[in-house]
Amino acid sequence: MPTDRPNTAELVEAVREFLSDHVAPNVEGQLAFHTRVAVNALAIVERTLAQGGAMDAAELVRLKDLLKQNGDLEELNAELSRAIRAGEMDDRKDALLAHLRQTAEDKIALANPRYLTKRG
Repeated sequence: MPTDRPNTAELVEAVREFLSDHVAPNVEGQLAFHTRVAVNALAIVERTLAQGGAMDAAELVRLKDLLKQNGDLEELNAELSRAIRAGEMDDRKDALLAHLRQTAEDKIALANPRYLTKRG
């Protein structure tokens, strides 16, 4: 990927900030709703660019350890699904649940990190 500026993350941030700061306050109704959706989508892209690679790498390490085999993320997720359906993970429920919990938390952190905060 080229290293010229602005980079991908900076471009996404600029568009998100423009929509949030200049468009959203000046529109209403359906256009305001769609602007908020676009701002949220761009925020997801920003978080994915910043954290997604590390999350994928950590998930791959967990899958390799859990399944005791090599492969890429897509292959190992397919293998995990197959193994769960076949009942082959029943003796490793704690490790399986820990992996699934962390994977779900990572996905939520990208989609909307506010969902991970505890409310009292």
